[in-house]
Amino acid sequence: MKTTPVTHADLQRSVIAVPPLARTSDLELDGEANRRLLSYLREGGVSTAMYGGNANLYNISLRQYEELLDRLPEWAPEDMWLIPSVGPSFGQMLDHVDVLRGHAYPTAMVLPLVSPATPAGAATGIRKAAERFGKPVIVYLKSETFLTTDLVAELVGDGLVCGIKYAIVRQDPAQDAYLEDLLTKVDSNLVISGIGERPAIVHWRRFGLRAFTSGSVCVGPRQSTAILEHLKAGRFEDAERLRARFLPLEDLRDSVNPVRVLHHAVAAAGVAPTGPILPLLSDLSLEDAERVRAAARALAAEELSA
Repeated sequence: MKTTPVTHADLQRSVIAVPPLARTSDLELDGEANRRLLSYLREGGVSTAMYGGNANLYNISLRQYEELLDRLPEWAPEDMWLIPSVGPSFGQMLDHVDVLRGHAYPTAMVLPLVSPATPAGAATGIRKAAERFGKPVIVYLKSETFLTTDLVAELVGDGLVCGIKYAIVRQDPAQDAYLEDLLTKVDSNLVISGIGERPAIVHWRRFGLRAFTSGSVCVGPRQSTAILEHLKAGRFEDAERLRARFLPLEDLRDSVNPVRVLHHAVAAAGVAPTGPILPLLSDLSLEDAERVRAAARALAAEELSA
């Protein structure tokens, strides 16, 4: 497991998978299923896995959080970079950081909290958590109201941030004044396109982002990895061709729920059993589950033709 300080090259070396967290029928962590998923990702060219929203860490207990940090290195191939998350509340940030300090993880992502929070308060919380951790963190921007671009730049300038997961959804990702402003204040090499394959190519070509996260990569790792390779080589038509394969599953994630759909899709595609989803989320309806099953199996079936 990577334990060295985070560099720009680390952010860009692989598609950054954001996988679900597999559970047993009694909602405990399923070690074998999580190991299967991480092995599947690594075999598909993915060497970085970030556990955050798709893993439903918003709702995890402190006991299971401690167990997760202990067991992740056992589940993953040796050369994988594993990124846990902290938060989203300030109290959770500090509790999680106190656990993290007993491990060798080189960073953690801070989950965003929309309410009750203010931009200045969120920046103060991230600052205090990073200082307590003693290592720079990854900021997760999911809403313009979470942090202003000036506050993000201040955190970066003070050496408290090693990456920025940019996941503010736009009707047209090419039209994004907030992202444009952010990139006038921070190095673009720090910013990760954080909304999967859908905007990744636009973010690469229009804004110069050189890394992206993906949940659906857990179903189609070779294809998502190939998109990144095509982008690096300037083969944009090839990248677009592969991106189109992800849209049926991504459409369902957008229309139903991104976390719940991905949790079901990984199991439906035969990658690994994910078990029931941790409350306060709920499992899919039978109708939605059937639609997700069809989309996930179609994407997985294309793996050999990436």
